[in-house]
Amino acid sequence: MDPALAALLGALQGLTEFLPVSSSGHVSMGAFFWGVPDMSLSMVIVVHAGTLLATLLVIGRDVGQLAARTAHGLSSPAAFLKTDEGRVVAGVVLATVPTAIIGLSIKDLVEHWSRSPTFIASCFLVTAAVLWTTRRSAGGEKVSLTYVGYALIGVAQGIAVLPGISRSGMTIAAAMALGMKPGEAFRFSFLLSLPAVFGAVVLELRDPSVLASLGTAAWIAGSVATVVGWACLLLLRRLVDGGRLYAFSFYLVPVGLGLLIWDLTRTVSP
Repeated sequence: MDPALAALLGALQGLTEFLPVSSSGHVSMGAFFWGVPDMSLSMVIVVHAGTLLATLLVIGRDVGQLAARTAHGLSSPAAFLKTDEGRVVAGVVLATVPTAIIGLSIKDLVEHWSRSPTFIASCFLVTAAVLWTTRRSAGGEKVSLTYVGYALIGVAQGIAVLPGISRSGMTIAAAMALGMKPGEAFRFSFLLSLPAVFGAVVLELRDPSVLASLGTAAWIAGSVATVVGWACLLLLRRLVDGGRLYAFSFYLVPVGLGLLIWDLTRTVSP
């Protein structure tokens, strides 16, 4: 792949993977309008690894602290689960379950829907509506979610496998609606993303020949995705802390409506 196109795809991944605008929806739009080719498996792996690294650059301290507290708490699991750190770790594990169930259940349908501009446009509008609700979900005092609450956030993440539905937008909005403060909602959303992204990289590495096919384009895409993703995460955290997550609705509504009108007019044209 041309290095310039690889850099463009890496930037697109970094932008849309973290900002609440749906990476899958934008990848599909790229295919509709500009014939952007699918990334090779080797490039997908490097780009996913890049976004994983970007996440760790922003919340790495939280991950390290949770890992250390978890290791220490293994000597007394019951007591550990009563701590704030224990509940967060349990929440991540619990929320991952419905995500996996939903994702595996509708995998084939998602591949079909990703080729429907009308479906993707509708999902963009759903994401915009969900983000708009965060205007009134600023959060009050620190709230410890129940395990049911964590499971609901996992359901929200599972729904985000649909093209046009934002994972970060759905999980942050769901956490805030359940009473989490904005900063805690941001933190939990991206802690929750780590098992999914890490699992995707591991699954993609099952074929040992993939690593042998890594080329310059893949490394360019991965590097750009890391840098752009890191910058976008810092921006997103600032917007969430400031109660302005809803601002992305002003982007998604015209994009969704434009895509919907384009598909409808294309369909009815002789």
